[in-house]
Amino acid sequence: MNVKVILSWNIIPGKEQDYYRFVLSEFLPAVNQMGLEVTDAWATLYGGPPQIVVGALVASLEKARGIMASEAWVNLTDQLQEYVTGYSAKIVNPRGAFQF
Repeated sequence: MNVKVILSWNIIPGKEQDYYRFVLSEFLPAVNQMGLEVTDAWATLYGGPPQIVVGALVASLEKARGIMASEAWVNLTDQLQEYVTGYSAKIVNPRGAFQF
């Protein structure tokens, strides 16, 4: 049964250009290669944090936990945190397009 991984964060002011370069050229391709199917990405234009929310489907809870416990995932999210604050990740049952 599919599960959904929800990632959220805020971009560090002044690092936007480097952030977008990293996310588009490294982060998202690596996430897909690990087995997460990115289904949605949201940016908050008005209101409180988080600024960015990304949702991805994974084939099972065990696979999602395995990915998120892997050294590759830890290294990738450590790199992401050079550009963001408030990073959060959780696994939930999918309920539709937008979940937080």
